[in-house]
Amino acid sequence: MFLNRILFQIILLCSRLPLWFLYGLSDILYYANLLFVGYRKKVVTENLRNSFPEKSPKEITQIRRRFFRNFFDYIFEMLKTFTISETELRVRMQHLNQDVFRECYEEKKDIIFLAGHVFNWEWINALAPLLPQKESHPVYRKVQSTFWEEKIKFIRNRFGNKALEAKEVLRSILQSGENGQSVYMFVADQTPHFSEIHYGLDFLNQKTPAFIGYDKLSTKKDLAFVYCDMKKVKRGYYQVNYYRIYPDGEKFKPYEVVNKFHELLENTIKTRPDNWLWSHRRWKYKDVLK
Repeated sequence: MFLNRILFQIILLCSRLPLWFLYGLSDILYYANLLFVGYRKKVVTENLRNSFPEKSPKEITQIRRRFFRNFFDYIFEMLKTFTISETELRVRMQHLNQDVFRECYEEKKDIIFLAGHVFNWEWINALAPLLPQKESHPVYRKVQSTFWEEKIKFIRNRFGNKALEAKEVLRSILQSGENGQSVYMFVADQTPHFSEIHYGLDFLNQKTPAFIGYDKLSTKKDLAFVYCDMKKVKRGYYQVNYYRIYPDGEKFKPYEVVNKFHELLENTIKTRPDNWLWSHRRWKYKDVLK
């Protein structure tokens, strides 16, 4: 615990450094990884090759290098999240098509907000003050360390959010009144635990296990679903567009939302392939679906 506290104080001190300086450190890590370390190079390369079989080895290498630039920028942007001001994030994050949130509010429908691991998903938390809804709940997965779980919640709770651990979400939604006052923010392309794989779909040319907790909610309550399409405009600046996901019929059918989310996410990834988290072992359990 003592070492964790020391480390956290170091993180806070580094977080107060200006972003231009942190990006300089990001460049150093990028070149060190490119020339010497090779952190998860094989994983990233394999994921890219399997996802884009039509691309040449040269194109895969170019995407991989751009990805690692974005990845190391993300690390330092995450670090900056501890102390960055709401004013600065308003400048760095442009939120488009916010009318969808007003529309859901007027319909008195709580929102399930679906994003992918697209850089920089952590900065979306600054959306909360712009929403007509009273409560915004970033959803996170529990970590083993109580100390670091508190720090994760600290980041997610900034700007007026109330973070919820994933196992608390279902109870919270089912117990809440249908008044359109809440937004539940999922990073929804998580890999389910081996014991929780119950559904797979075709995603980026591969059979992919999918987390379906939010999909189950679509048939239990009259909720609105909103997709987050993120775009990195330039270093440290992002544009986010929001799209409502509608059912094909009067109501959502089982697995309709999870399929539509992955279709939208795949389009986002194909448009800007270097902005997704390729270092994650997304397909490590795909053989379970065979």
